[in-house]
Amino acid sequence: MKTSKSTFRKALCSVIGCRYEVSKKVTSHITEYRCKTCKCELTTTETGHLDILTPEWKEINKTLAYLYEKRRALQTVA
Repeated sequence: MKTSKSTFRKALCSVIGCRYEVSKKVTSHITEYRCKTCKCELTTTETGHLDILTPEWKEINKTLAYLYEKRRALQTVA
């Protein structure tokens, strides 16, 4: 059940636009964003466009972050 507060926030974003802030930096070129007002989430895709952050994209970003950190750790050792 939606509250009137969340409905108001979504209406406000539809009128004036969302105010996105970085919520997670996955890699140097993949970032997750969250709207300060309505809490909707976006991510950058492989082509650099913004897309809605679905559970599938969350899993992809989680795997990318793991591989990216593992690669960076190997580069600092070598």
